[in-house]
Amino acid sequence: MNCRHCGSPLDWEVIDLGYSPLANSYLPSIELQSEERLFPLRVMVCNGCFLVQTVDVTSPEEIFKSDYAYFSSTSRSWLEHATKFTEMAVSRFNIKPESRVIEIASNDGYLLRNFLAKGISCIGIEPTSSTAMAAVAQGIPVIVEFFTERLAERLNSNGILADMIICNNVYAHVQDINDFTRGLKALLKSNGVISMEFQYVLDLIDNSQFDTIYHEHFSYLSLTTVLHIFDRFGLRIWHVERLSTHGGSLRVYGCHSSDVRPPEESVQQLLDEEASKGVNRSEYYSKLQVEADRISTELKSHLSARFHQGIRTEAYGAAAKGVTLITYAKIDKELLPRIFDAAPSKQGKYIPGSSIPIRPLTELFDDPPDELLILPWNIAREIIYQLKPLRERGVKFLVAIPSVTYLPQ
Repeated sequence: MNCRHCGSPLDWEVIDLGYSPLANSYLPSIELQSEERLFPLRVMVCNGCFLVQTVDVTSPEEIFKSDYAYFSSTSRSWLEHATKFTEMAVSRFNIKPESRVIEIASNDGYLLRNFLAKGISCIGIEPTSSTAMAAVAQGIPVIVEFFTERLAERLNSNGILADMIICNNVYAHVQDINDFTRGLKALLKSNGVISMEFQYVLDLIDNSQFDTIYHEHFSYLSLTTVLHIFDRFGLRIWHVERLSTHGGSLRVYGCHSSDVRPPEESVQQLLDEEASKGVNRSEYYSKLQVEADRISTELKSHLSARFHQGIRTEAYGAAAKGVTLITYAKIDKELLPRIFDAAPSKQGKYIPGSSIPIRPLTELFDDPPDELLILPWNIAREIIYQLKPLRERGVKFLVAIPSVTYLPQ
């Protein structure tokens, strides 16, 4: 395989997580008896543009199906993040009712409903009909297909251009990142702005977040690489912010290369930091494999010890990152009998790979375990707050990333 962006041969391996199922492909009971498909989960880094990327084994169409189970609105903190962003964007970029906001990967309308409430024209683009229909039910117009350059040109030819394009946690999910970026160029008004958020690869490496690697993520992004991609297709980044979301993210603001906006100091400052960390050196990435092996061994040893002590540990949050962790650590139903989740789209199904059942929160409160492993560790504080009655009943909370740790009660 060659680099998805620049075409250079891929020689630098970051991590090999063996064979893993598609993380968000939760199993209905009818499929439990059939043989599951597992795919190699291997990450490489390009020594030309330094794009960190999974090795191709499947297509976006196989991952982002019509019954896609991830609904953004499940997380209260993410909804708050979207509300704050809307208020900031409307003020900073002078977004008015006559402006047009287009969100790519609009999911269930978690963000655009805020713009809609302000009377601002908006369009969502979302390929998974399960989430798109939830947005449509709120009155949000949604184009139910994958975003491509061809779609952008079709909209452009019909006079539909964006004052603001929002891309939250989608750039890393794109197999053809060049086509996607050309589409951004075609869809953006001459003075428009792109706001893009993505998980930051430096936080992934530095904080041992190997569980955020799964087939749904085709790329793991640095500012260095995104700047390179934008520049190639007539776009540029003029400001960047670090965010705490998803364990550490970047928000970059882009525009056409011809835009009069000057680049701000934040861009060069972060580029310098990345260079000092070593994003252009293979040895920077090599520590992730060691950390993944350590964490997996540590977690399985902990669960085995608790099991033999008669202490029941179960989990909260059927997150995609949990599938990677459970699969690589070889955790089974004996060590982790149930996983509880607030999303109705996941309840009653089973974790791919391990077949651990996903149960509703009513069962958690009726029959709580001694310990609760929080798989979506990035929103652990929110989860502990929501599960306050369990704390009062003596349930202990823990996470596995970056090490097995009990959380303050």
